[in-house]
Amino acid sequence: MASGLAEYAGLAARLGVDAVAIVPGPNFTRMTGRSFHTNERPLVVVIPAEGPPAAVVPNLELRSFDLVEFPGEVFDWRDQDGYQPAFDALARHLPLSSLAVEGQVMRVFVHHALAAAWPGLKIVDAEREISALRIRKTPEEIAALERAIAISERALARVLDQVRPGQTEKQVEQFLVQALFAEGAEDQSFHPIVAAGDNSARPHASARADYAIRKGDALLLDFGARWGGFCADITRTVFVGHASDEAEQVYDTVLRANLRGQEVTRPGVTAHDVDDAVISVLEASPFADRIRTKTGHGLGREVHEAPYIMRGNPQVLEPGMVFTDEPGLYRVGGFGVRIEDDLLVTETGCRSLTGFPRELIVVAR
Repeated sequence: MASGLAEYAGLAARLGVDAVAIVPGPNFTRMTGRSFHTNERPLVVVIPAEGPPAAVVPNLELRSFDLVEFPGEVFDWRDQDGYQPAFDALARHLPLSSLAVEGQVMRVFVHHALAAAWPGLKIVDAEREISALRIRKTPEEIAALERAIAISERALARVLDQVRPGQTEKQVEQFLVQALFAEGAEDQSFHPIVAAGDNSARPHASARADYAIRKGDALLLDFGARWGGFCADITRTVFVGHASDEAEQVYDTVLRANLRGQEVTRPGVTAHDVDDAVISVLEASPFADRIRTKTGHGLGREVHEAPYIMRGNPQVLEPGMVFTDEPGLYRVGGFGVRIEDDLLVTETGCRSLTGFPRELIVVAR
């Protein structure tokens, strides 16, 4: 764990703050190698720019926290006593005037406890800088992503063999969840999206129990397995029974946009450049009014993380970054098509970690 702590100590120095605070979540797990639940009991690790770290830990988590082999002072607390005295003891042990925190992860009551313990403390939102430490994946992390993706693709093949007209979206969703765990998923990356017919035109639809899938429907499946702490995120849109001429034209447009994203991705281009190239394909089509979303987002310990692939984002792509390439077109009241792959930026270009067929598939003919 010492090397992980040193990374955050160095970040504190670069940010010009006294310390960085990390709470349970993806950065905490990466730093410690252990995962702790987020609940009503605050757990915080504070890493100063200089000197040993310190932590506030719920008493009931002490035996689990021992496994972290934490090298600093630990201030524990019990439910009946409340957590503020532990924060106050931490403040006496570690005088601070400024602290960088994870703005998208730290909860308000933890922020308040820190502010109460160090009156006048300057709390800085350093979410971007903290999370940037994990934006370039290691070979071991890429291997975990590839395994999560392989599990997901095997599950998808299972499910598509089972789809039949008359099934509900909820039934297909159940098939998918069962297949993910049968293929070796440790968890789901997120609750899957299974949407047919007009529901497929909602980018973040919920599966319906009262809609029977019909011949000619688009069936959109957006899902992923979690393995080794890393998330897969895949979308494929298939058609049930047959695909209309319009469906084929829309699908071809989205596929060309998806492939364009792979063509332009390489080190040195920006997130803006990739999104602009992909969206330009959609904008040049007869279906430009169906554009609803940006091209994609980073992928790793979280299913949505940096870099965000959108116009206006100047983030330069570097080898080791992983992001989704997921253009889509959605006609409200009609149907939607999305094709999503997970791309790894390499030294010379990119490699798609997803290999599931992209050409139009018709199931249950």
